[in-house]
Amino acid sequence: MYNGGVRAILQDRSGNYWFGSHFEGVCRFDGERFQCFTTADGLSDNQVRSIQEDARGTIWFDNGVGISSYSTGAVAASTARRYDATHAWTLDPSDLWFKSDGVVGFNQFELAPGVYRFDGEGFTYLTFPLPRERAADDGYSLTGICRGQGGRVWLATYEAVFGFDGRTLTMIDGDRMGLRKEEGAPHVRCVFEDSSGRLWIGNNGVGVVMVDGARTALLAELCADAADADQSLLRVFSIGEDREGCIWIGTVGGGAWRYDGRTLRQFGERDGLTTKDVMAIYRDRAGDLWVGGKGVFRFNGTSFDRLY
Repeated sequence: MYNGGVRAILQDRSGNYWFGSHFEGVCRFDGERFQCFTTADGLSDNQVRSIQEDARGTIWFDNGVGISSYSTGAVAASTARRYDATHAWTLDPSDLWFKSDGVVGFNQFELAPGVYRFDGEGFTYLTFPLPRERAADDGYSLTGICRGQGGRVWLATYEAVFGFDGRTLTMIDGDRMGLRKEEGAPHVRCVFEDSSGRLWIGNNGVGVVMVDGARTALLAELCADAADADQSLLRVFSIGEDREGCIWIGTVGGGAWRYDGRTLRQFGERDGLTTKDVMAIYRDRAGDLWVGGKGVFRFNGTSFDRLY
């Protein structure tokens, strides 16, 4: 589908599938044909990191640079922002969340690490509650977003994960993840809350950390199979859950792994998953599991079928 790979997947309320690429724009598939959009059609940038749908059915793209949307057949970049309420954190189930406008870091309007909250009407920039010595650090650029139980939002950055439940903003850094110095510092690339309320944090370098209330554990502590697994399991860029409650882990270099709560299994070329890099894991409205990388694949219960 894309030479650079697929890194975001969404099925909208009308049943259309959207596939965001690493550097070639976004495609919409209506079941019969693809319609692709790039900067030539109005995208702010050809990298699409996440795709979301708002309450009105508008599709939003968090681009490598800027934010874009699709509505009534057209794509447009969104440039209007508010910077006068950077500490006014609030939460609504219909909110959408986006990274800062640049590839990493923050610009002359944002001034500090943070995120944009879209309330259905406009974008407000909110800054993370960081001590002064960390406030100029590009390590707090947004890398992942997920919604959890009770509508709370999890915002992953390279160095920490922030959670907001509408009242309290908490930070899960390397210390809170239980990482020892010899295990390395966090380099978070994704975050996912499962159906049991456990938080799974995917790192590029130290692998998967599970947070369950006050308990934290590396995947190797949860599953003996992980200790002997391919080293790609340390390079995690996507996490999801299938309809049976199994946790799926997408890696760079090692395909996908499934953790069923007891054992760990790797899926690769022999299982129909011909991409070694899995940048997106997504469960659609019917409960089917999709993965994106060099191609788009759907899990049939035992193996993967390449669709695009």
